[in-house]
Amino acid sequence: MMRIFLFLATNAAILVVISIVFNLLGLKGVLDAQGIGLNLNALLVISAVIGMTGSFISLAMSKWSAKNAMGVHVIEHPQNHTEQWLLDIVARQAQQAGIGMPEVGIFQTPESNAFATGMNRNSALVAVSTGLLQNMDADEVEAVIGHEMTHVANGDMVTMALMQGVVNTFVYFFATVIGYVVDRTVFKTERGNGPAYYIVQIVAQIALGILASILVMWFSRRREFRADAGGAKLAGREKMIAALRALQRGHEAQDLPGQLAAFGINGGGMSKLFMSHPPLEERIAALQSGR
Repeated sequence: MMRIFLFLATNAAILVVISIVFNLLGLKGVLDAQGIGLNLNALLVISAVIGMTGSFISLAMSKWSAKNAMGVHVIEHPQNHTEQWLLDIVARQAQQAGIGMPEVGIFQTPESNAFATGMNRNSALVAVSTGLLQNMDADEVEAVIGHEMTHVANGDMVTMALMQGVVNTFVYFFATVIGYVVDRTVFKTERGNGPAYYIVQIVAQIALGILASILVMWFSRRREFRADAGGAKLAGREKMIAALRALQRGHEAQDLPGQLAAFGINGGGMSKLFMSHPPLEERIAALQSGR
């Protein structure tokens, strides 16, 4: 959950900044033929540049932002048995998965949490929380690491960046068209762009971005089933099921609706559309059925 939040937050911030700079520099002038027309082909190209740039800058920054946002202590020289054990588990699973050795870190939080991030599968970061190490036994932690290592091996962050870039492209494209139409038809601006264009475009970007996130979250939920299956392959199916059940027990014990957990939150109705992870019971059932 945490890696998705950090990626999307960074992506949104970069997209807004690029959009503002783009307008301040007057580059949108290429869209206006003789100051009044909207060149949709040029707009689509520019939207793709803005959308993909925002997504891949956030991907390039993912390790740095995760380390700083979460206060991750990267294990360079193990100071105790736990740190050495973590390095050994990750090294073994990296070899099994056929990827480069990731950086391994620990961050302070009482919640059971873990994430993997990075721009490519041979230069990733895998981090676990102190709460995870305290609340789960060694087999369960091993399975959690296997889940995260599968995300790395599958190149999920790159795939997410590509998908987010496409989403960004169309969000910016349609938000610009909406801003242009409202500015011309409602506020009767005849040449250039009035204040309404910029206001409406930003509001439309936010609204369309929220709707588009439904698609991104759907993709994220499908990835989680694959990562569970990969974790089961690396650590063992029963260990993976046990880890998910431990997370489920921890969530039920907290009894806090909406509380984030390491691999997702249970929800229903419309809220499920915006969940980055499937409900834990569905994931356990998928592993038990061999899917």
